[in-house]
Amino acid sequence: MKVKKILVSQPKPSSEKSPYFELTEKYGVDVVFRPFIKVEGLSAKEFRTQKVSIPEHTAIIFTAKTAIDHFFRLCEEIRYTVPDTQKYFCTSETIGKYLQKYIVYRKRKIFNSPTGKLADLLPYMLKHKDEKYMLAVSDVNNGNESEVLGDKIKYDRAVMYRTVSNDFGPDEPLDYDMLVFFSPQGIDSLLKNFPNFEQGEIAIATFGPSTTQAAKDAGLRVDIEAPSPKFPSMTAAIDSYLAEHNPRIDKMQDQAV
Repeated sequence: MKVKKILVSQPKPSSEKSPYFELTEKYGVDVVFRPFIKVEGLSAKEFRTQKVSIPEHTAIIFTAKTAIDHFFRLCEEIRYTVPDTQKYFCTSETIGKYLQKYIVYRKRKIFNSPTGKLADLLPYMLKHKDEKYMLAVSDVNNGNESEVLGDKIKYDRAVMYRTVSNDFGPDEPLDYDMLVFFSPQGIDSLLKNFPNFEQGEIAIATFGPSTTQAAKDAGLRVDIEAPSPKFPSMTAAIDSYLAEHNPRIDKMQDQAV
């Protein structure tokens, strides 16, 4: 079946150079960005119920940019000024550089995993074993970090934000030929918003093994999976799928010229 309209369950990219826009140019598809889930920050009152004190921790572990936003938001809400001596341990350089939004970037207090994995951040933390660590997470964090960190360092988990369904309006149709998901929560939101959803010929693309498994557990047919050795990105996987189902309009235009 030819794909005409794709729903990508993420916010619209800020750059016009996004590879999703290239798919539109190549295949003439309409790509719509509409998150199935949204993030809500915990209030200072909600956060305090965890009995985790931010000022008592000298090092923060970040695994997502969203965690950084809500850490500094909570600090502001509780009127806590983060000291210049605070250390930050991030699971990627991209996350580490995002800290520049809130602090002066200094390499001596920001440590990044070279691979994007928490396990490869551990050696840096072990060199600073005397720090009091706090791991900033969301409510859907499954606690797998305990398998990596174990009792090697002392740390406290701190839930700072929650993921909730971004509900569709009563008159908002689901008239798409392809749905693209990036988390199990996105699958849950689909079924919450459309309890009688029938996939039919709608193609479903999933990013990551947990998202793929959630889709299959829900009885959905997964047509596109990423990342993989062949398709490291979601757009690369979608491109391959469209190449089989849609004629390339950019080549047709070149031939017309």
